[in-house]
This record gives sequence, C-alpha cells and structure tokens, in this order.
Amino acid sequence: MKIDPVIENSWKQVLTEEFQSDYFFELKNILLVEKKKYQIYPPGSEIFAAFNYTTFDSVKVVILGQDPYHGAKQANGLCFSVRKGIPLPPSLRNIFSELKNDLGYPVPLNGDLQKWASQGVLLLNATLTVRASQAGSHQNKGWENFTDAAIKKLSDNKKNLVFILWGNYAQAKERLIDTTKHFIIKSPHPSPFSADRGFFGSKPFSKTNDYLRNTNQEEIEWRL
Repeated sequence: MKIDPVIENSWKQVLTEEFQSDYFFELKNILLVEKKKYQIYPPGSEIFAAFNYTTFDSVKVVILGQDPYHGAKQANGLCFSVRKGIPLPPSLRNIFSELKNDLGYPVPLNGDLQKWASQGVLLLNATLTVRASQAGSHQNKGWENFTDAAIKKLSDNKKNLVFILWGNYAQAKERLIDTTKHFIIKSPHPSPFSADRGFFGSKPFSKTNDYLRNTNQEEIEWRL
C-alpha cells in the first residue's frame, strides 16, 4: 500500500523510501486505530507542518523537540510553538526569556513560531503526534525512524547547517549528524526543570547567526 501524506514536495522526494517502508505502513495503521479511541494532536493537516513551512532546500537551522504539546489547541506541528492566543508553555517562556537576554528583543506576545520556520528554521519534533493529555504516548511507534531519516538526509545532503540540541534527548541525535560539515549548539533543555543548569546564558540565537554570517548565509530574524 502506498502512503501519500500531505507534505511539501521536496521533502516527499527526499523521504520517498520512508513513506514506502513497512514501519511507516504500520505507523499509519496505529494512528488510524488511535484516532478512533483518542483525541490526537496536532490535527491531521498539521502533522507535517514543520516540513511544509520549511522546505528541504531552505533549511539552515534545525531545532529538535521531543513530543507535540498534549494540551487542547496547543500543538501546531512546529516544535515548541503554540497557536496564537494560547498561553505560553513553560519551556517556550524560557526560550523567549533567553531570546531577550541574548539579542535584547522583547518577549513575544504569542508563541507562534511560523516566522522562524519560514526563514529556514526546521522546528522538528522527534515524534509528530500525541494523545491528548498523555505526554510521550506515541513514542516508539515509528515516528522516530521517520524523523531520524529526515535528520540524516539533511546531514548527508547539505552543508553548514546549525543543529540546536536542547537537552539529552535531542543531543542523542548528534549521532545522525556529520559534525565535520555542520555546527552543533548544545545546552540543557529550556524546561523549568533544567533551564537554570545552563540553558540560560547559552546564547543559541546569536551563536546561530554568527555561524550563518561566517558561512555566507543570511541570518535569521529571530524577533517575532
């Protein structure tokens, strides 16, 4: 059975083998069963939003998250991002606090990160769906195979990308990245449980732009 998800064409071509694989077929069946029993986030049209907002060719920066938000109306398919009008989750509040400390920008009024995505910042969760109110409920069902493949394709086929790896889970993905070709920024996760242990003061936004500038790439306008 051929699976034909709604995903931007350059990514569809790069990830063709994944969409035709046995694990992806099994994943689709799992999700069909899950949808009959549970509320699933984000909505189906936004599951691949990270890829649809940031084409393969346009990627300059990758920020890795773990799961979509599992609260009502929060998840929009971009890691750490929430819809306009939704209160900022704690990790995103801390990201914005570091943005202010790093670049002096005011804390944004909403948490929609589409502006970053449209400039080449791939906001990728390792797992692209979740049950309502059940964090981690769709881990180890196949999504990690898919998103690992996307990271590996970026590493192998592009050069001078910035990978921002916050926390141990994201940093475990470094094994997929050719560190001789790309720039890695690592720090503790922005969660309130760990942000004080080195996330604050890590200056990921200015470090990213320094690297982009030094490799003759257009900098990211991080101001929202």
